[in-house]
Amino acid sequence: MGESTHLWPYDIEKDIALFPYLSSINIACGFHAGDPFTMHELVAAASEANIAIGAHVSFMDRENFGRTNMTLSPEQVYDLVVYQIGALQAFLKLYDVSLHHVKPHGALYNMAAADPALADTICRAVKNTDKNMILYGLSGSEMINKANVSKLISYSEVFADRTYRDDGSLTPRSEPNALIEDEVVAVRQVLQMVKEDMVTTTTGKKIKLDAETVCIHSDGPHALAFAQRIHQALKKQGIEITAD
Repeated sequence: MGESTHLWPYDIEKDIALFPYLSSINIACGFHAGDPFTMHELVAAASEANIAIGAHVSFMDRENFGRTNMTLSPEQVYDLVVYQIGALQAFLKLYDVSLHHVKPHGALYNMAAADPALADTICRAVKNTDKNMILYGLSGSEMINKANVSKLISYSEVFADRTYRDDGSLTPRSEPNALIEDEVVAVRQVLQMVKEDMVTTTTGKKIKLDAETVCIHSDGPHALAFAQRIHQALKKQGIEITAD
């Protein structure tokens, strides 16, 4: 959330409209998108709504919305993660709220899912900033593996609006059928992941995964409809929606 691409104004109401159906949000911290004003407004609104707040950290790449792979040293990655966490924590302190989790964005997320060294650097940055924070990472990825090794709390993340390849990675946005546009398909995929710990890939293969937190991209054209339908479907199945 809060993925403004210029300073002001930003339509924050479209983000807040999702609040009744969510337990946690990821706020852009300025590197791929976001700005101080939007960060502050979202922190204020989310803290009042008792929604867990996470830092959506990224490569420094506003021009490409954080979706361009970059080669940085471990020290540089460490610093950019710590910097963005700190920026959001400053606003959280105004409301006496603790940062709940960290979720990398875009290229940083996908690269760290497959790169043990990059995943380890992100885990160190999160743990050294606050050992009680949670790392959100792609289910079955190196981020989850390295979090377990470092004894950092992690939640295995699955996606309501993205398709999967046979190796458990997300279908790249540059490829056809990477995005799920149909509400029925999104609900069916979420229920399969949450209830069966399985997902059907683009080739029709069923693969195993762990589903501890479900992501919906707030900038998607069907975000509100997806959130409403998925919330309703989970509740109907007796599945509690909580950040903890």
